[in-house]
Amino acid sequence: MSGFDYNIALTIFYLFYIAIEIPSNLTLKRVGSMWLAGLVTSFGVVSIGTAFVKSYTGLIVTRVFLGLAEGGTLSGLTYILSRYYRRSELVLRIGIFFGVSPTLAGAFGGLLASGILSLPDIGMVKSWRKIFLVEGIITTGFGLLCFLIIPADPQHTRMLNEEERSLALARIDADQVVRTRGHKERTSVKLVLRSFSLSTTICAICYLMVNISFQGLSLFMPTVVATLGHYTVVESQLRTVPPYVSGAVWAIIFAYYSYRKKQRAVPIILSGLLMIAGYGIAVGSKNSHARYAACFLMITGGSLTGPLYLAWGTDNAAPDTVRAATTAIIPGIGTFGSVIAVWTYLPADAPNYHNGNSLNLATSSTACMLTFLCFLFLRWENRKRDRGERDYRLEGISSEEVEQLGYLHPNFRFQT
Repeated sequence: MSGFDYNIALTIFYLFYIAIEIPSNLTLKRVGSMWLAGLVTSFGVVSIGTAFVKSYTGLIVTRVFLGLAEGGTLSGLTYILSRYYRRSELVLRIGIFFGVSPTLAGAFGGLLASGILSLPDIGMVKSWRKIFLVEGIITTGFGLLCFLIIPADPQHTRMLNEEERSLALARIDADQVVRTRGHKERTSVKLVLRSFSLSTTICAICYLMVNISFQGLSLFMPTVVATLGHYTVVESQLRTVPPYVSGAVWAIIFAYYSYRKKQRAVPIILSGLLMIAGYGIAVGSKNSHARYAACFLMITGGSLTGPLYLAWGTDNAAPDTVRAATTAIIPGIGTFGSVIAVWTYLPADAPNYHNGNSLNLATSSTACMLTFLCFLFLRWENRKRDRGERDYRLEGISSEEVEQLGYLHPNFRFQT
């Protein structure tokens, strides 16, 4: 490849990733967890196919199918979790699985790739092709296992007996303003459109802004490490591990803090301030060690902001159709941040990446301000409901319409 070929291939992947998010989650709501297991398996199969790509056209085709397979995975996992955990509990689970897994992948993915490259050639599969083949086989195997281990919703899963099923449904019902005993309302365009609430929209926009950072860091940090000294590939990979480990530790600690204190905006803003400090250093200094320290701040702050925006939006989404769409909207719109990063962290701007880092300094600051404004709005709305100023919404409507009010119900209180 040459010129912008790589950027174009990444952009095509992200466009299909974004397009499939909402349809995939609505299908998951109707079909069940088998759909999610199928996505993971397809992810692995496409990775295996990438090992045998021999042309740019072939690469583009695999990027399309990878986007379709990967697009619904994160949102689907979040939706499955929301079927089992109460609103106050969800943030800890999302914070751990979504806050820790990308940081661990960033820390050890390169080392795993280096190890695979050291293996003997597998027939015609040589060099980088071995990475896609081996990791694709692992993913496909795990995807097939998912058909057995990912639970269906509490009403139908075979993993629970009748007593456990009743308890699971009672726990979720106790967290809802209208008790449904696990009943899912009919999917409608009206409910899907209602998913674009103010809080969901702000979370999605902020997710987009911080997502530029994580995609850009995959380009920025290797250039920083390269300026620290002359290292072998493995030695360079080892120096990318500590920032990601610090991000994983931060994600666990503050996901727990958010869970215990029932706060979302405060840990998001604290994490955002770390990102602002990191990008401020990256823009203002060309010292290699200072920029390496900045990577710690960027990754540590960015590791939790995405998961918390997703958890916050899901907390404030109801009924079930709105929740299914919301868990797709936030990462779906947020993925546009990856597209932006692809075209702001360009090779011509290396090694300083001044344009990309300046953009991230601005977006991190804007995300913090929008988070604070969203916090104020939700507090204001909760107070209006406490005073009974939204009770009129219950007048003259049927029980089915009351059930579908979801977050508009006067008794619903937003998580702040």
